[in-house]
Amino acid sequence: MKLEIYLMLTVSVLSSASAAQAQNIPPQVEVKLADLLEEAERVHPSIKAESLMLESKRAHVPQVKSLPDPSVQVGWMGNIRPFSVQHLDPSSYRGINAMQEFPYPGKLKLRGEIAEKDVEAERWNLEAARRQVRSNVKSAYYELSAIDQALAITQRNKNLLEKLTRITEEKYKVGKGLQQDVIRSQLEVSRILRTFTLLHQRRGTLVAKLNSLRLRPPDTEIGQVAAADKFDLNYSLEELVETAFSNAPEIRRQEELIGQSRYAVSLARKEYYPDFRAGYDYQQRPDLPDMHGFNIAINVPIFYKTKQREEVREANFALESAKQSRESIHTALLFQVKEQYLQVKASDELLILYTKALVPQSALALESSLSAYQTGSVDFESLLANFTSVLEFEVNYYEELANYQKALVNLEQITGLELAK
Repeated sequence: MKLEIYLMLTVSVLSSASAAQAQNIPPQVEVKLADLLEEAERVHPSIKAESLMLESKRAHVPQVKSLPDPSVQVGWMGNIRPFSVQHLDPSSYRGINAMQEFPYPGKLKLRGEIAEKDVEAERWNLEAARRQVRSNVKSAYYELSAIDQALAITQRNKNLLEKLTRITEEKYKVGKGLQQDVIRSQLEVSRILRTFTLLHQRRGTLVAKLNSLRLRPPDTEIGQVAAADKFDLNYSLEELVETAFSNAPEIRRQEELIGQSRYAVSLARKEYYPDFRAGYDYQQRPDLPDMHGFNIAINVPIFYKTKQREEVREANFALESAKQSRESIHTALLFQVKEQYLQVKASDELLILYTKALVPQSALALESSLSAYQTGSVDFESLLANFTSVLEFEVNYYEELANYQKALVNLEQITGLELAK
């Protein structure tokens, strides 16, 4: 039986190391990332809200580009009875008046351009919402993948450890083993059971998160996730920063708001010029010819020192504020890109360390200790230490792979590049 356990443990360790090194674990196809992304983008309220807000702002554009509504007034002068007149009285009449306001040339166009910039800014709000949802789905998916791999590895090692525990018990019964070995192996099994509980709790949290992103009940089952592939980052830090500055939703939205503020300054300057009103009057008088009249009125900006001039100052301050906000976003984005880039590089180095050193070396150490344990030259405590090292490094590999993928996802959200498919 000892030889059987030795062979099983050796095969398990070597196959696990090879799987971690080649990342060739057979995929589980119960759930696919593309399906999760499609569903989340289709139903998520934040995307729908921004889509509706975009349509709302589009509908505002033709409103501000249109002329003000004309006004129509009817009235009479004479008797108190409506529309009655007094005969032989030239001052008595009934009539109608129509008036149309015409803003100074260029004002309506500027108002339209301000509204259109608002539409373009909202378009980037929609893009930011879409990227945020995709980022949340991908991050949860890659973390769930790591959890499922950790569960599979832990289950496999638990089964082997239980068999090893039975071996120590048999050796103790026949007087060839120590009671502390039995207790130590049983303790390690209990630790693995504790790990199972924590992993299942984390998995349940991630499943609930993915379900919330798809507007499904939190306890909706999600099948096992396949081992995630490792995607290489083929962009330099400088390229990522440049792409972020040109394609980040926050930057693009702020650029539109700066353009909007420039138009607002131009419109404020136009307010120095008067608007026009043109009207037509018609009066019907008893016993006298009907009268027709036209009138034109303009508003005179005599209070320009406290109105128009201050409006221009207000618009200029708003423009400078928008520019400073852009610089603030630039600074924040530079830090975010560099932070995630360094996370990718650090995780990449750790993954190489796991696949080329820690996992295979720990597997060889366990294989060696297994041989020595059979001959009695290594105690059970050393064998168990090597066994737990293999388990720890295998699980850590997939945890670090999830960190690597999540850093790529964060860079995707900032730059708009497809880095983790």
